[in-house]
Formats: sequence, structure tokens, C-alpha cells
Amino acid sequence: METLKVGSLTLTWLNGGVTNMDGGAMFGVVPKPLWSRKYAHNDKNQIELRTDPIFFQLEGKNILIESGIGNGRLTDKQRRNYGVEEESKVEACLQQMGLTPEDIDLVLMTHMHFDHALGLTKQINEKLTPAFPNAVIYTSEVEWEEMRHPNIRSKNTYWKENWEAIEHQVKTYKSECEPVKGVKMIHTGGHSSGHSIITVKNGNECLIHMADLMPTHAHQNVLWVLAYDDYPMDSIAAKQKWLPKGMAKGAWFLFYHDAVYRAVKWDENGEMIDFVKREKNTAK
Repeated sequence: METLKVGSLTLTWLNGGVTNMDGGAMFGVVPKPLWSRKYAHNDKNQIELRTDPIFFQLEGKNILIESGIGNGRLTDKQRRNYGVEEESKVEACLQQMGLTPEDIDLVLMTHMHFDHALGLTKQINEKLTPAFPNAVIYTSEVEWEEMRHPNIRSKNTYWKENWEAIEHQVKTYKSECEPVKGVKMIHTGGHSSGHSIITVKNGNECLIHMADLMPTHAHQNVLWVLAYDDYPMDSIAAKQKWLPKGMAKGAWFLFYHDAVYRAVKWDENGEMIDFVKREKNTAK
């Protein structure tokens, strides 16, 4: 498990599983000769996308960002279509740190698409139950509303199986909230109507989780947005705001999906000046 120490804060990436999604969809209108220079693809034109939750402790709370893809939550057809080669080992990762899923106090969900939300529940005796039974699950009010009432497009990613069992744990907010001091969830829209980013301040250090507005380091260009984005111009506007702001502050940018980097720091010219690389041969 890779870690990043920033001030008094330690972030740890847990193994939440992996998908392989179509590269063209993940880079939208960007031509393949351009995006393929920055991110590897397989012979099916798929790119590797981790689904690895980020764990940290702050203000006496055990906190997760995102939840992974869980175990046994997908059919054989879905595993094939989404290129799932590995499912979640979050419980085993927590055990290595001397913790259990019951010890998680907060789960911060930037949005509730299936590849972020599947890990919120698990099967026990053929019944879906909360994977983190004592946690408060934060997501934006807009996202929670669409999760439960998807439209003709979003119903492919908002599944009732991903919210019915955890409905009593969910706490929503309108524009932003601060679940614990120094951690903010800020509604941006873009990738989904209710999509949010997460910022963390610790001393003079700043961390920004752009979530699916910038799912990998290769999406740094503000115009490189996903074909999956419901509101691409809102994605671009959010990137135009937060990327320069973060770079000017020397912020760490955190990733949930990136198969190469866990976190990256860029200077004001967009040049990479520090990083935490994913160790692909790490024990799983």
C-alpha cells in the first residue's frame, strides 16, 4: 500500500479493485495519437483504471475517500464489459493497519457512479448490507437525488442496489460541507450533476482530489474531459478554476483511478515536480 505523508497527515491507498475502460470514452474528443502518448492502452483500446479508496485519519476519525468496486457485486457480463480483472481487497488492507470496516467513521463520496459506490455494500447471506456500518456517508444533495431518481442516461450507472442498503447512513449538502476540520467537499458538477471535489488542508499543505474531473494525471489539460461527462463545459470550468489554484499553492493532486500515480504535484507551468508512484508489484 502506497502512502503520502503531508505534515501530520498520512494518506494510504487501499486496493479497491481495477477496471479497464475504453480509452476513447475516457478521453472524449481527444484523438488517440495524442492521449496514447500519455497513458497506456491494451489491444482492446482499454486503459487501466484503479478504483482504490484513500484512507486517512484526522480529528480522531477514520476516513475513506470513495469505496472501491466491492466483491461479488458485478455479473460475469459486467465484469467482462468493464474489464474488471481484480475486485476489492479493502478489508484486507484495513486489517493490515489494525482496523476493520466497522472502524470507518466517514466515507466521502465525490459522486455515486457504480465504480465509486459498489464498495459501500457487501453480500451477507444473499442480502446487501452496509460495508461500513458505522460510517456517515457524505455526498452532495444533487448527487443523492439523481442516484435515487436517475434519468435515461444516468440509470446505467446509478443502481438502486448501491443506495437502498445504505440510505440511513447518507448525509447530504448543497454547495459544500466540512465533515471534519480542514476537509471540504465542494460541489462542482461536470462529470455528473452532483459531482464534488475534496480539498484537505493540513498546516501549510494543501491536497486536492479532483475525482473524475481529472481521473488520471494524463487528464491535466483542462480540455481533456471524458465522454462520460454529463456536463463537459462544467468539467472544463472546474478544472480551469482548481488546477491553477492548486498549482499556485503547491498542492498535491490525489487520484482514485490512476494506474501510474497515486498523487502528483505540478508547478505553475504544469511541470511535474513531485509524485507518489503506484508500485504495481506491490502485494495485493
